[in-house]
Amino acid sequence: MLIALASPRIATSLDEGLDKIERFLSEASAQGAEIVCFPEAYLPGLRGQDFEVLPFDQTQQERVLQAVAHWARVSAVATILGMERLTEAGRQNVAFVIDARGEIQGYQTKNQVAPSEDPFYVPGTTRRLFEINGTKFGVAICHEGWRYPETVRWAAVRGARIVFHPHHTGSDQEGICPTQWGASGGPYYEKAMILRSMENTIYFASVNYALRFQESATSLITPSGRCQAYLPYGQEGVLVQDIKIEEATGLLAARYAPERYQEFPIRDQIKEPQMDTD
Repeated sequence: MLIALASPRIATSLDEGLDKIERFLSEASAQGAEIVCFPEAYLPGLRGQDFEVLPFDQTQQERVLQAVAHWARVSAVATILGMERLTEAGRQNVAFVIDARGEIQGYQTKNQVAPSEDPFYVPGTTRRLFEINGTKFGVAICHEGWRYPETVRWAAVRGARIVFHPHHTGSDQEGICPTQWGASGGPYYEKAMILRSMENTIYFASVNYALRFQESATSLITPSGRCQAYLPYGQEGVLVQDIKIEEATGLLAARYAPERYQEFPIRDQIKEPQMDTD
């Protein structure tokens, strides 16, 4: 299966953001990709960061979904689109999944919201699997994949061969741009990518914005924990890679045994034997 990970720069307008999505979908299609994933909350942009978020109401939400669904159908490429979803309870950070026919399969909400995002988003409460061309996959959004590994395992134990991880780390304003992937002295994010794949024996596809000072690269990690490929830091583009579905066995995820995590009843605890002091 050919997958594509799209890493655009921050959009300065809704039209610019839509233009980038259309262009990257076209590029992914030209390279034979079956599915393309965009970063977290790409439209209108992730709130609480050091850049201005675009105006976004119900009208803009519908406009974005209709436009991207059309381009997915024209390009014949399934699309995972990070954006906002407006609800009566508040704004949700979600990833919509649109198939190659331009039909919306559904969406995954960000359920573990970072503390810095609490003022802007309300968390979701459900998780789900998706399927494209016979391959099951899950979505874990940014903070979830970094700090809550159970969000990835949830999908893996249910048959996901790959988990897509749209995220945002870094800044366009200040910071240090890494020069080596997974460097021991660098941020922990790329090490976490390795763990999410190895602890489940599945692929992990992590997709960042193209930022001047990225703290993690847009990367594809194999089920053995090897970084198969990544986009250069700060470089806008599309990473198209072949994944070998048969290698994503989910072996370690399948061995997860939640029944072995029951709390030991206090009444059944065995008292330590008394030492004979005579």
